[in-house]
Formats: sequence, structure tokens, C-alpha cells
Amino acid sequence: MPASSPTIVLVHGAFADAASWAPVTKLLLDQGHQVRVPPVPNRSLSGDAASIRSFVEQIDGPVLLVGHSYGGAVLTVAGVAENVVGLVFVAAYALEEGESLGTLQGGFPDSALAANLVYAPYPVEGAEPGTDVSVVIDAFPAVFAGGLDLDEARVLAVSQRPLSAVAFGEPASAAAWKTKPSWGIVAGADHTINPDVERFGYQRAGFRKVIEIDGPHLLMQTHPAEVAAFITDAVADLD
Repeated sequence: MPASSPTIVLVHGAFADAASWAPVTKLLLDQGHQVRVPPVPNRSLSGDAASIRSFVEQIDGPVLLVGHSYGGAVLTVAGVAENVVGLVFVAAYALEEGESLGTLQGGFPDSALAANLVYAPYPVEGAEPGTDVSVVIDAFPAVFAGGLDLDEARVLAVSQRPLSAVAFGEPASAAAWKTKPSWGIVAGADHTINPDVERFGYQRAGFRKVIEIDGPHLLMQTHPAEVAAFITDAVADLD
């Protein structure tokens, strides 16, 4: 890769972790790209965005931020970091400044996810307990991990990374797509996010390029070659 080629930072979403990007990570590394896949705390939109922004700003050189699902909301805020040169959204939320996940989703019919969530308390030092949100384990394969081998989906179901309920109602403090070139992939068979939420967010933001893959929410695992190719096309399309 040329020295000027950006580091590709892959940001995972709720109910998943950095390993959700593994198939795409391998393809990009095999092509010689610099890739980093940081953990997202999944505790609040502002806190998660600050964590990713800090991670990005410690990278020497330009960065292409790629976010899946809730990770799209995170990079919408974190992407204002000076060394971020572009944003790629994969089956993701593209929020407007001042908009929350709940507000954006509220404009569209619920996906199957809404009826299959579990709420559990988690301790917060010096404050009232927080609320973790996760997916009903038995529903996880169909709702979140469609298209994967059932045995693999069952493993993911019992190892999911919850998202704090706070994140659903917290407004985005910035919309980095307003100042950074952006690209998006819609998951046409998504049962976690209503695909119309993805389509609307991308269209509203005027993304440079949008494609639709007839696949489920975890496109990075069911269609890794297509996702990796879209990311590398975005790298080639950078000004």
C-alpha cells in the first residue's frame, strides 16, 4: 500500500464485538491495508464516540472510519477527528446532529429486534444502576445473526456485548458526514435495523455512493468479499 493510504478502522456495533469484523479484517490485511479494530465500550453514545475518537487520533496518518450498526452512530460523532478522511456505514445508523437512535428509528416501523430485547441492571459507581440491553438468546440467530451457521449463531448469542439503554436516547453531538466524504451499504434483508432506516439516513446525508446487498444484518460475516471491496473502493475514491 502507498504510504498515504489510510489506516482502516473498523467499528463494531451493539450485541457484537471486534470479532464480528474478522472475515473482512482478514481480507483487508491480506491486501496489505493497515487495519485496526478497537473495542467499543457500548456505554453511551458520547462516551463511545470519545473512546473511538481518542483511538483514531493516536494513529499516525489518515484514517478511514468504518462502522457497523450502532457503530455508524459512533463514527457519526467520532468522525470529526481531524485525521479522519472518510466514513463508511455498513447496515448502520447515520444520525443527524441532535438526533438519537430512538428518534431516527421512531420514524419507521419496528424491526424484529424491538420485540426481542432483554433489559438487565449493571452497576454504576456512585450512581443508580444502569440498564444493559441485549437480544433474547433464543431469538438472536434469526433476528441478529441470520445467514450464519446455526451453531455459530448460537455461540454469538451467548457471548453478545450489550448496549446501555442510555445510548438509545442520547442525541448525536455532531454529524461528521457533513464534512467528510461518506459511503453506505444497506442490508436489504436486515431484521435488526429496518432497512428503510439505513436508506433514509444515507439519502439524507447525501453519501457519495450507496449500494444495497440482499443480505442480513451481519453483512461483514455473510458477504465479507463484497463489504471489503466496497471499503477498498472508498479508499480509492478518497480525494
